[in-house]
Amino acid sequence: MSIDGVSARTSYIGSAIMNLRSQLDDLTTQLASGKVSTTYAGQGLDRGFALSLRGQISSINAFSDTATNVNTRLSVMNLALQGLSDIGAQVKNASTTATLTLNNSGQTSGQITAQAAFANAVSMLNSQSGDRYLFSGRATDTTATVPADTMLNGTATQAGLTQLINERKQADQGVNNMGHLTVSSPAATTTVTSIAQDGSAFGLKLLSVQSSLSGATVTQPTGTPAAASVDLGAVNPNNGDTIKFNFTLPDGTTEAIQLTATTTNPPPAGSFLIGADTTATTANLQAALKSSIQTLSDTSLVAASAIAASNNFFNPVATISGSAVNNQAAPAAPITGATQLSGAAGTDSLSTSFAAGDTITVNGTPITFVASGATGNQLNVTDSVQALMSKIDQITGTSNASTISNGAITLHGADGASLSISSSNPAALASVGITNNTTATPAPLRVGGPPFNTATNLVAGTSANTVIWYTGENGTDPARGTAVAQVDQSISVQYGARANEQAFRYLLQNVAVYAAVTTNASNPNANAQATALAQRISANLAPQTGQQQIQDVQAELAGAQTSIKSATDRQTQLKGMAQNMLDSIEGVNQDEVATKILALQTSLQASYQTTSMLYQTTLLKYLPIS
Repeated sequence: MSIDGVSARTSYIGSAIMNLRSQLDDLTTQLASGKVSTTYAGQGLDRGFALSLRGQISSINAFSDTATNVNTRLSVMNLALQGLSDIGAQVKNASTTATLTLNNSGQTSGQITAQAAFANAVSMLNSQSGDRYLFSGRATDTTATVPADTMLNGTATQAGLTQLINERKQADQGVNNMGHLTVSSPAATTTVTSIAQDGSAFGLKLLSVQSSLSGATVTQPTGTPAAASVDLGAVNPNNGDTIKFNFTLPDGTTEAIQLTATTTNPPPAGSFLIGADTTATTANLQAALKSSIQTLSDTSLVAASAIAASNNFFNPVATISGSAVNNQAAPAAPITGATQLSGAAGTDSLSTSFAAGDTITVNGTPITFVASGATGNQLNVTDSVQALMSKIDQITGTSNASTISNGAITLHGADGASLSISSSNPAALASVGITNNTTATPAPLRVGGPPFNTATNLVAGTSANTVIWYTGENGTDPARGTAVAQVDQSISVQYGARANEQAFRYLLQNVAVYAAVTTNASNPNANAQATALAQRISANLAPQTGQQQIQDVQAELAGAQTSIKSATDRQTQLKGMAQNMLDSIEGVNQDEVATKILALQTSLQASYQTTSMLYQTTLLKYLPIS
């Protein structure tokens, strides 16, 4: 008979020890890591829920990172926007408080302030956050604008704003500073004063005539181009009687020339001498009117011209320039605004007539020709070319009226919008000089010249000859939508911006024109020129009804920041709840684990001692000693 010692047959004792050792290792790992297990398998039945909680926490962390980045960009944008707003207020104040003393460059102290302010404004619109340009729309790797100096002074091959202002000034003043007006007496009349436009797109435009001249007959502006007349008849005006000529200037403002009849010789400024008869008085009225027009042309018109040039430079417009065409009169002559849209051979009508049922489609909106009784977007076939141009302008909503000169039509679209035109009668459309299915994209407008003082219309500048100031992404969609960030599962914020948005562009064009204009100090009208410009800048930089303001953009971005904060606050709470739940699944109570470890260590120690004693047991211990 043999007695087995501790061996494989008693391995259950070793298995128990190994099991205790494994439990001790697990508990030691839990104590060190603070986790139930280092594997999902060891987390038990709740491991699927733990995975879901980890995914939720990871998503919240990603949204938090996005919110941090977007908030940084919004902070930079807000600094820029506030700076732009401050610049507008600063230049407005300078335009109203600066002295009229001109420096060696022909500028006032207010204009010097505007130069520095303009450079700062351009710099702010080219703000970056990291490697992202914030006012370039979707073109985040491209500066929003060209440098300030390039905008004002151009390059070797491209005209800047200063050059366009000078060209426009010549075009608006016209020949002999008459603003494209003529003052004369019609043939065989000696008591009639006629004042007429010359058909150019530039200069002063007759608005109305108001008269208190005794016995005078006034004809209001009519025709294309417009003309008005004053007939003194056979009775001289009384001393103190007045006549006022109202004009629209290139920037849309209005000015008036008021002349008072006087017996004082020489007549004081703003008056005309009552002569021996109405023929002499008419001559005196015409002389005073011409002189007053030249003064207006060299003062307010200069300022209004500069404002208009700046608007044309900063606010690109689509332009379709038709070719010069003739009517079917005998002999044929260039078409004019009075040319009929249909007519018989030998008349002042288009060479190919429009017929009832024909259409001209402008930017998707059709103009339909009818035999008579036109309403809405209809034209009678007996209407004139001027009526057609006016209807096109009405559809496009342009601020630059269509013009016709020397038989060529020039059409302009709305600010910043494309322009397309087509017709169901291509031949008739060609008879007004326009090719069917023509489309134009926005471009800066400039005077068609040289020579400029006899120019008749605006033409589209190109990137080869004119500075294109905005270099970011162009689009017709809202600027805010050019940058979108997802800050929550169901919440996204829009925070994009384009430097050519109305609020930014309008600020730039007004500060720029104030900075760019120079005045000849030797000109007797220098102070009046500087005053007229400063008054317009001050008025333009005041809040404009119905126009986007920088504060509007700030409010929109503030809305984005509010949405981000709300989402972030909510996510912080959700993350805390999820983390607590995850900790309850994955985490351990370290005090409890430590207690279990001590218990296991005691048990394991006892097991080791028991096993040791068993290994030391032999048969000799149980044999009797004889």
